[in-house]
Order: sequence, then structure tokens, then C-alpha cells
Amino acid sequence: MNRTLYTLLLYLMLPFTPLKLLWRGRKQKEYLAHWQERYGFYQLRCNQPVIWLHCVSVGETRAAEPLVKALMTQYPHRQILLTHTTPTGRATSQQLFGERVQSVYLPYDVPCGIQRFLNHFKPDIGIMMETELWFNLIAACKQRQIPLLLVNARLSEKSARGYAKLGKLVAQGLQDLTAIAAQTANDAARLQQLGARHVQVTGNLKFDVNAPEQATVLGQQLRNMVAGKRPVFLAASTRDGEERLILQALKQANISNLLTIIVPRHPQRFDEVADLLQAQACKFVRRSSLNDEITSPTEASQPDVSFVLGDSMGEMFAYYAACDVAFIGGSLVPLGGQNLIEAFSMGKPVLIGPHTFNFAQISDMAIQAGAALRVQNTEALAQQMQQLFTNTEQRAHMAAAALAFCSQNQGATQRTLDLLAQHLKA
Repeated sequence: MNRTLYTLLLYLMLPFTPLKLLWRGRKQKEYLAHWQERYGFYQLRCNQPVIWLHCVSVGETRAAEPLVKALMTQYPHRQILLTHTTPTGRATSQQLFGERVQSVYLPYDVPCGIQRFLNHFKPDIGIMMETELWFNLIAACKQRQIPLLLVNARLSEKSARGYAKLGKLVAQGLQDLTAIAAQTANDAARLQQLGARHVQVTGNLKFDVNAPEQATVLGQQLRNMVAGKRPVFLAASTRDGEERLILQALKQANISNLLTIIVPRHPQRFDEVADLLQAQACKFVRRSSLNDEITSPTEASQPDVSFVLGDSMGEMFAYYAACDVAFIGGSLVPLGGQNLIEAFSMGKPVLIGPHTFNFAQISDMAIQAGAALRVQNTEALAQQMQQLFTNTEQRAHMAAAALAFCSQNQGATQRTLDLLAQHLKA
């Protein structure tokens, strides 16, 4: 495929994008807000030179946090602009940075929308996070001589095979990027095989993300609210179809007096998971209904509750702080897994399923370091839960390994900042 055909296909799909927004807006009304921005029309004005980062959704926005804060410190007279494609990404930016950072949607990758975006904000530099390749955007930035870098770049074997089918389109897009900062040597190699140049390995920014100051306190309060002195299992960032498998594993494990916190990856699924818990006669409470003022284990207000549905945003670190063992979602089903690093940074033993191709090297390294265990199915998950909840010493060993694993892999922010400084004047 060449870029002309790619652009033609996008223009053919463009008339249907309002229907897509309306469809998504049925479950998540935020998709109906700021819709003009998706076509390159903006009311926001930036009065300072712009450093622009594109962070698709929640994961990329949280990963960018240490880099954004470092950029604000090093370039105080620049406006940091974050672009997103999902409302949850935009909301996360507001939670993390408030008014210090401006957030808008990036328009669809058609030339007219991209030109309006670049004309309006005139960024001095563009930074794409992780695996984002917008080919018309890349071409437009090159034409305007705007440095555009792909940072914290990762590319699984599965994604590499998919991109390879696009041939020249991907090769040209990668070559037109100013530079690429890859998470691992394997990511760098796969990108180079697709045609990328100017690639260097800088590490994973997520290792540099610090938990909010109140996360540990909030986690203890959450535990006091419902668990008291009971053991706590966390199923974090679960995906469609995975909660049912986890409930099966919990039934097989049959751990006495266990409290389980389930946090779906996408907020539009909160009600769906609540319906599942109700259908299976699981006694549960929503996080949003709990009273944050309960601070003592003796005040636990829900002694008969076995489940907490984590229907809140921006509290994942607190959920990790509240648990004894964490399972990372998206890995029991073939979706590639979710971010493990937040759990490690809170010193928690981690369980993962067989499908972690989006975090392959980190998963393997964590298992080798003794910070994580892999399970192949629900039966194995039940067995490992039984073992960990009856073996305090093993949990403590894994917790120490998790903290050490995080500490040993920090430093990506400074390496990325040094790369950006080569293309951005102070």
C-alpha cells in the first residue's frame, strides 16, 4: 500500500466517523464532546511555543507522566500540549496535570484535518508515544520540518507482522520520523526490520512513573473500608470475557474469607461487570459507593462483601496498595496483557496469564527476576492463588523482587529527554 491509497481509504471512511462517535457515545457520553477537534477545528489557543505529545489513551498518558513533568521543568517557557483519541486519555491528562498542560483530540489522519491542527498549534516538536504511526501526520511534519519522534516505542511480533503487510507505507513512515526511542533491543530490531532508521534503545518510561503521594494511604483506607484484616486479591485492568474466567478460578481456589477487587480496564464496562457479579450471586460493592472517611479496620462497613468493583478512575496505585496479590488483566484472554510495572512499583507479587505479547520482554524479565508468575489457564491461576495466600514468605520474596526489578530499570526519562534536546532548543 502507498500513502495515496491509504489517504483515499481514510476519506472514504470519514463520512461514517460521526456514526462511530454516536455509537460509542451511547455507553460513554464523553465521546460526544469536543467532536469538532477530531476534524481539526479548535477553540483552544496556546500563547507560548508548543511542545506536543500524542498519547492515545490512559496507558500512554500515564506512561508519559515523568517525561511531561521533566519537559515542564526543563522548558518552562513552552506550552505542553497533549493530544488523545479517547475521552479516558483526556480525563487522565486532567487528573495528572490539571491546567498546567492543555489537552485536545488529535484529528483523524486525513490531510485536511492534519493541516488544520498543525496550522493552529504550530508545534516546535512532536512526540508520539509507543506504537502510534499516523502516516499523513508524519508526512506533514516532515514537509513542514517539524521534528517528530516516536518515543517509548514498542512493537510486538504480532503487530510487526501486521505492519509488514502494509509494506512501503510503513517503511516510508518510519523513515520519515526524526528519531525513534525504543523500549527494548527487541522492539528496536523489529522497527528496523520494517525500515526504521535513527533508532536507539532508551528503556521504558513506565519504570519512572511514581505513585501519587496519597496512594498508600488511600489503599489502606480502601482495605479498611471493606476487607478489614481479610486477605485481598486484585484483578487489575481486566478485559472483556476475563472476569468470568477469574470468577471460575476464585471458586476453584476457595480461599477462606478472601476479598477480591476487580477493576475493568475500560470504564464503559463497569455496568457490564456489575451485571455479571449480580448474575453469579456475588456479594459486591462499588468503589464509588464507599465512604472514604473510614480509616480503621474495626470500622469495616461491609463485612459480608466478597467483591469490590473498582469503578473509579485514577486510583490504580491505590488498588495495588490495598492488595496482597495482583493479577494483571488482558492476559488470560489473547489481548496481549496490560501494564505490569505499576504493581511492581508498589511491591506486589504479580500473576499473569499466557497472553502478554504487548509486554513480552518485561513479562519474561519479571518472571526471571522472581517478581511475577505466569499461569496458563484458570486452573493454574487457582493453584497459584492458593499457594501465594498460604505462603507469606513467598509473597514477601516476590514483593522485594518487584521493587528491585523496578529500581534496576529506571532512567528512561532522562535518556529520552537527552534525545529530545538534540531537536529542541531551550
